[in-house]
Amino acid sequence: MSKIVFIGGGNMASCLIGGMLTNGFSSQDIMVSEPNEDSRKRMQSTHGVLTTADNLAAVSQADIIVLAVKPQIMGAVASPLAAKLEHKPIIVSIAAGIPVSALQNWLGQHLKIVRAMPNTPAMVQSGATGLFASQSLGNDQQAMIENMFSAVGYACWVAQESDIDAVTAVSGSGPAYFFLIYEAMLKVAQELGLDKQTASQLTLHTAMGAARLALTSESTPDELRKQVTSPGGTTQAAIESFQAQDLEGIFRIAMTSALERAKKMSDDFAG
Repeated sequence: MSKIVFIGGGNMASCLIGGMLTNGFSSQDIMVSEPNEDSRKRMQSTHGVLTTADNLAAVSQADIIVLAVKPQIMGAVASPLAAKLEHKPIIVSIAAGIPVSALQNWLGQHLKIVRAMPNTPAMVQSGATGLFASQSLGNDQQAMIENMFSAVGYACWVAQESDIDAVTAVSGSGPAYFFLIYEAMLKVAQELGLDKQTASQLTLHTAMGAARLALTSESTPDELRKQVTSPGGTTQAAIESFQAQDLEGIFRIAMTSALERAKKMSDDFAG
């Protein structure tokens, strides 16, 4: 089994490791390098993985290095590692907005780098992750990376780095879109007379059921919507109201805004 080192022991690293261990990875093949002692102790007690505060010692024997630190400190954390990467491990970055070019400038042009864009539902093994590799990976290497992220949900590869910005706009930021809809439905449901608990459970179970139905059905979204929408009925009245307000256009503007922000972040880091 490959030796996998996480640089950074925050929430996303913890949920990835938890999913990996549940899906057959060995705790003895995973190390977390983290400066905070409390975080190291938490990783040890929760997952039973090896921990250290020494990044350089950790990466020197790693086959895969997962950079799980915040974008604003990535350069300061990554640059010192370059001297210990002569053995050419695969670098996986889960930091939003940092392009391959910046990672290569910090770590070395010769390295294979994977950009991963997971989302927060990974914390409950229901994530969606887009993956891009700067160079072709071997079959075993690609399978290993994919298995790491499939352990916390759905994972797919995209063909070009610019697609990661689109992934950010769809699934990276996407949970917040649904939470916003949840907020609105919860508020209006209470205005219509339901108590908060009932309104919340009905809204959440409706969302979960709709998602499960869409995932298991061969019908298109349009067909699924029409199955619920009886002519002249309550659903049609609601749908026509959404359409009159140009709901699709609202989402287009929102998701395009997220895409442009992701591009701007990448351009800033690329210099």
